[in-house]
Amino acid sequence: MDLENRTSVTEFILLGLSDDPELQPLLFAVFLTMYITTLIGNATIISIIRAECRLHTPMYFFLCNFSFVDICLTSVTVPKLLTNILFQKKTIHLIGCVAQLYFFLLFGNMESFLLGVMSFDRYVAICDPLHYTTVMSQNICIVLVGLSWVISAFHSLIYSVMASRLLYCGSNIIHHFFCDIPPLLKLSCSDTSTYEMVIFTEGSLVVMSPFVLIAISYGFIVFTLIKVPSDQGRWKAFSTCFSHLIVVTLFYGTDIFMYLRPSSSYSLDYDRVVSVMYTIVAPMLNPFIYSLRNKEVKDALKKAVCRPRV
Repeated sequence: MDLENRTSVTEFILLGLSDDPELQPLLFAVFLTMYITTLIGNATIISIIRAECRLHTPMYFFLCNFSFVDICLTSVTVPKLLTNILFQKKTIHLIGCVAQLYFFLLFGNMESFLLGVMSFDRYVAICDPLHYTTVMSQNICIVLVGLSWVISAFHSLIYSVMASRLLYCGSNIIHHFFCDIPPLLKLSCSDTSTYEMVIFTEGSLVVMSPFVLIAISYGFIVFTLIKVPSDQGRWKAFSTCFSHLIVVTLFYGTDIFMYLRPSSSYSLDYDRVVSVMYTIVAPMLNPFIYSLRNKEVKDALKKAVCRPRV
């Protein structure tokens, strides 16, 4: 096969979640509802944090950024999914596919780094409260978020360039509802061993570094809380971490399953279900997890709802 034929595939077909015509209206309604809920929920969290002076603290600064990234992450995949369902036009150009992959990885990795930064914030607040305002100053918080953006952007660029350099000379059907590394590797007719090595080395380092920071932070937190004599004091301190732990479990549980395993073990049906969890369901649930478990956010929400209108 000559080079011209091997590089002839420049457009892909996203199969989506189901080919059953009878399911399309239901899928459209469900995912449109989830997308609108995600936008409203995260926008509400951002608005409350910005409007309430009591919430102008490092923890809520990171949560505000996290909600913004949630909106961006779900907006990378869901509008295209809804368009494909509604108009049954499932094609995507190679350039569009690479662009979607870039922004998906950018915002996905940003969530990972923000979760790591938020765990460090909880560590300082619980283990070294006297120096909290110094360690977690406004400038340091901005630097941490900015550095997270830079690392995520560079990491995403590596994978996007990698995907654009792969040869797609056979089928152009992507068994997924968006462009992601696993289905593209499976579709490529290139030798992907080098790319898989990059995923297991650089990818593991970037993805797992925040996870290691989270594990270390909570190790110190648990060690500190063990020495607290009062059960009530111990629970009060730990309750500030509970929402964060739920989000971490949901995020890393699906992330590790999807990416830190050989491409030969990918299962199309299971992977699409897991992808729905971390691209659509998790961003929708995160505002509720943080608001329902957080008294300060609930109080600010009640204050905003009950505020008299002029």
